[in-house]
Amino acid sequence: METALTRLVGVAHPIVQTGMGWVAGPRLVSAVANAGGLGILASATMTLDGLRAAVREVGSRTGAPFGVNLRADAPDAADRVRVIVEENVRVASFALAPSRELITRLKDAGVVVIPTVGARRHAEKVAAWGADAVVVQGGEGGGHTGQVATTVLLPEVVDAVGIPVVAAGGFCDGRGLVAALAYGAAGIAMGTRFLLTQDSTVPDTVKARYLAASAADAAVTTRVDGMPHRMLRGELVRALERSGRAAALVRAARHAASFRRLSGVGWPRLLRDGLALKRHKELTWSQVLLAANTPMLLKASMVDGRTDLGVMASGQVVGRIDDLPSCAELVGRVMDEAYEVLAALPAL
Repeated sequence: METALTRLVGVAHPIVQTGMGWVAGPRLVSAVANAGGLGILASATMTLDGLRAAVREVGSRTGAPFGVNLRADAPDAADRVRVIVEENVRVASFALAPSRELITRLKDAGVVVIPTVGARRHAEKVAAWGADAVVVQGGEGGGHTGQVATTVLLPEVVDAVGIPVVAAGGFCDGRGLVAALAYGAAGIAMGTRFLLTQDSTVPDTVKARYLAASAADAAVTTRVDGMPHRMLRGELVRALERSGRAAALVRAARHAASFRRLSGVGWPRLLRDGLALKRHKELTWSQVLLAANTPMLLKASMVDGRTDLGVMASGQVVGRIDDLPSCAELVGRVMDEAYEVLAALPAL
């Protein structure tokens, strides 16, 4: 199936695996690439040396194109861009809108730039700055998310920009792919669906929690880091929602201390980042501290299997997922279903 997305990045199928922190590592990314989709490596939780090693590991596992996701607001974003360029990565994906300077630097090096946005104005901004495509995530999506549903946001963005649009938020099968194409998208991006595959390194006990969840269990909370965050309501989230401000501050400080020890980031840096967040958003100090170490809360679940100590980002589509195929099986199934739906449409 050829679309503007497949032509742009050189993959066989218009399916993207999103750059989920602690989940989208070399094994998952290379499995998606070998299946004909676009795998995106999550780099926000990696050191620069770790990122270079991970990129090279993906390259040793596949000859197909893949991408790297990075935070546009990271202090070392320019250094990470340099690694992407030097290692000849095909696609740079951003969780936040990148600056015009970062986009220009990547494009000058021949890297395809695909930011993820949650609003039409953000899509218009990055398109004007030269982004090659955008991933548009509706409110159904996991992690940090907005309030507008994909069915409303997607056509709004498609009509507003002249670059390929990839639909995210609520997709897991071939019917969704055909629906997205009908709205004018060039493909779909899936996070939760790829998390729940055999190639995902997430512990089996955590995958079982996802498989047992309903769509209603993937709820939005602001108690983790002050911003709307869709995740399964596990033990930590329930504790945060029950806690008063003082208890939440103590718990946040404890988690921040753990983050500092593991990451090597000093307290001055944590406080500096926290003050910057507090200036731009109306956050309590407990939310500021949690925002600074949210990656560690994700690691507790996604790597260590401690769902009692961590958080589990999830899209609402989790309620429709009940199996753990390989990435090759999943991509093949999605495409088979899409062709079956397309074949049936003329009869209508």
